Amino acid sequence: MDLALSILGLVFLTVGVVFLILAGIGVARLPDAFQRMHASTKAGTLGASFSVVGAALMLPDIRLTSVGFTILFLLLTLPVAAQLLARAAYKSGAHLRVTRGDPLADVLKREHSPLEERAFAQGEDK
Repeated sequence: MDLALSILGLVFLTVGVVFLILAGIGVARLPDAFQRMHASTKAGTLGASFSVVGAALMLPDIRLTSVGFTILFLLLTLPVAAQLLARAAYKSGAHLRVTRGDPLADVLKREHSPLEERAFAQGEDK
């Protein structure tokens, strides 16, 4: 029984690590801030959840309620934080790679250029 739980825990940990590596690759390779946030939030949440479950299966001292609350906390906070960061990035004028126009043009006020370009332009004026 302990061997089976350890093997199952190792499988969950491996799957979790693969998702976390994919999240890291997505953050490094995707072209804009919105796609990077999406990759880190989705794959990162799933990878962390699998890793927590795998650790709980391998370590008998971890309680099931702790695992449940940890995963619930991840599922409730990471998507909300990513949405708020994406909204702030959108409003500040971050580059948006879309194929069919700006979907939020009529909903949110947006700066015309990214913050980095505005800060650089102010530095030149002085």
